[in-house]
Amino acid sequence: MSPSVSRRRLLQAAGATAVASAAESVVGSSPARAASAPARAGIGVSAYPFELRQVRLTASRWLDNENRTRNYLRFVDADRLLYNFRANHRLPTNGAASNGGWDGPTFPFRTHVQGHFLTAWAQVYAVTGDTTCRDKAAYMVAELAKCQANNGAAGFNGGYLSGFPESDFSALEAGTLSNGNVPYYVIHKILAGLLDVWRHMGSTQARDVLLSLAGWVDWRTGRLSGQQMQSTLGTEFGGMNAVLSDIYLQTGDSRWLTTAQRFDHGAVFDPLASNQDRLNGLHANTQVPKWIGAAREYKATGTTRYRDIATNAWNICVNAHTYVIGGNSQAEHFRPPNAIAAYLNQDTCESCNTYNMLTLTRELFTLDPDRVALFDYYERAWLNQMIGQQNPADNHGHVTYFTPLNPGGRRGVGPAWGGGTWSTDYDSFWCCQGTGLEMHTKLMDSVYFSSDTALIVNLFVPSVLNWSQRGITVTQTTSYPVSDTTTLQVTGNVSGTWAMRIRIPSWTTGATISVNGTTQNITTTPGSYATLTRSWTSGDTVTVRLPMRIIMRAANDNANVAAVTYGPVVLSGNYGNTSLNALPSLNTSSITRTSSTSLAFTATANGSTVNLGPFHDAHGHNYTVYWNANGQGGGNNATVRLVNVSSGLVLGIQDMSTADGGRALQWHDSGTADHNWEMVDEGSAVRFRNANSGKVLGVQDMSTADNALVLQWSDNGTADHRWTLLDQGDGTYKIRNVNSGKVLGIQNNSTAVGAFAVQDSDNGTADNRWRIVSNSY
Repeated sequence: MSPSVSRRRLLQAAGATAVASAAESVVGSSPARAASAPARAGIGVSAYPFELRQVRLTASRWLDNENRTRNYLRFVDADRLLYNFRANHRLPTNGAASNGGWDGPTFPFRTHVQGHFLTAWAQVYAVTGDTTCRDKAAYMVAELAKCQANNGAAGFNGGYLSGFPESDFSALEAGTLSNGNVPYYVIHKILAGLLDVWRHMGSTQARDVLLSLAGWVDWRTGRLSGQQMQSTLGTEFGGMNAVLSDIYLQTGDSRWLTTAQRFDHGAVFDPLASNQDRLNGLHANTQVPKWIGAAREYKATGTTRYRDIATNAWNICVNAHTYVIGGNSQAEHFRPPNAIAAYLNQDTCESCNTYNMLTLTRELFTLDPDRVALFDYYERAWLNQMIGQQNPADNHGHVTYFTPLNPGGRRGVGPAWGGGTWSTDYDSFWCCQGTGLEMHTKLMDSVYFSSDTALIVNLFVPSVLNWSQRGITVTQTTSYPVSDTTTLQVTGNVSGTWAMRIRIPSWTTGATISVNGTTQNITTTPGSYATLTRSWTSGDTVTVRLPMRIIMRAANDNANVAAVTYGPVVLSGNYGNTSLNALPSLNTSSITRTSSTSLAFTATANGSTVNLGPFHDAHGHNYTVYWNANGQGGGNNATVRLVNVSSGLVLGIQDMSTADGGRALQWHDSGTADHNWEMVDEGSAVRFRNANSGKVLGVQDMSTADNALVLQWSDNGTADHRWTLLDQGDGTYKIRNVNSGKVLGIQNNSTAVGAFAVQDSDNGTADNRWRIVSNSY
């Protein structure tokens, strides 16, 4: 919504039956549940998602979340959801009660959530064949068609459809809209819901209502000058460019692409096209749907500017504005770049933003399926924030708006909707309740992709893939992330040679892949896809092991504030009902796993024992996610030494210098602080921060030449300050510079104390290999 009118104020101002049979038979009850195919393929796509009906979850926390949301979708009264539409379009409300919260009869942008319900009902039907959800979607579509048909009597132009008068659009265009409405935001949700009912259920009536409303948008915006249109875009409009691009791809009609491009917001797109971070102060969820739209417009047009906008936005948001759990923003707004520790508040990580960032990630992956960082981020946000967003004690699967990250935060409590408060059946209907309905009905949609003849495995979750195009079934069985192992059994018509590409996350080392118990001689470099190509036999079982370890993830803006992760899992401290006024000081060397059957850990913080567990399971108690990691037992205990394999000496800084440009050398391990390095994980790479100087390891003048000196610098974010770890499978690593692609070594392969550290082409000498010796674990 508009940054000038807070959602909190609007909610405060708003105040606080069985569904009839479907009016239109949209599909039969065939288990095939065939979707309506798009008319045009996306440009630049090289990885393809499977249809929702082709992947199903099996017993797991993910399936539990899906089932709770499904229960709510079966329960909710469609007539109550239709109340505002009918009242606005001058039709009887059929005796239904009105809703509260953001769907109350006087709330400015009422009827936004109904589009989410349409999407979620359609998704449940596509995934499970649930006819109750199918019929609710069909009934709502039929009733919306009646509302749209009554526009003449209601005094609206043809095709219009919403729960508030069309005059709000006139006020928007005139610059006089002052009631807090965000009218195109609502239209986006309605269009997207109708499109999903058409796509997933094959409903021609949904198609007709959709195209009539899209036609109204074309007429309404086509009358405006470019300047007038850009002025309207200062008010939140959701993903209008995204959904209209989707309609173009679905229909092949260029009219909808022309309309989509009117929603290209120059004030946001122009800086991103130049890779400039101007997000500070912007309302976050107003922006992310535009970025999704840019990715979809690239697929519609092939114009590289759109791809650059979407890619740059993702990079900026993930690297400079994202908390450890994968969410972003505080009080709905982006803060200055890298401002993380400074904003650990109760109103962090709006769920809508994270849901939309997952959508953007998925879009970018289809264009660049070799970029592991995309799904490393996806897993982080999907597992740590979104699974835990839902209340596991609520049979209707209600969710939080924000995910508090303040010390002593707690899900399910907070002022109004502004903390971790749970949504309700009929008195909330926030944006995050709507995206929550979508999230938890398609948790399986990104586990698998296909690329040419390859199967891509991105996520590790109990599930079954029906790869019907090849007559193959893949059954994934795992207790991940409690265990570090997953198995994928391939059955069916598996004849022929094809590849399985398996994500090897950047956080693991020593990953192994075996087939039928035999370890495969394939590359499993962290931050890459391992490619297993073979002539398959039905029953072949692939076992993937991804060893996990504790890693402290420092906040971008304060190296002494850090979160604890184990593999992909963010661990939080359980403080019961105890209040916290500040971050506890964690003894990082005390973190100990206490169970092999659950992710249970203990540690010492503020001198006392505290239990740690997965943040997605942090329900019913106060918690902390971030810690003061420089307190008792912190400091050097949270660091590593880099031991050169050839010489046995450790990497340090000449004369313990704290100046920029201080040379990196090798020394006997004297225990001085300049020999200790903090590994700051960045997903696909790490920074090595010197414990003495606080500066990071880089290369002189960003040189790409052999024998370029390695130095320490203030962390200015350049690529030569970032390094990737190449696991050699024997407990050693090569450390490759992101800028030059060359590896860290010692000048002239010297074994002498004080020999300079340099970067070289990877010639296989032992001085290019390092042992990473933890000072903590």
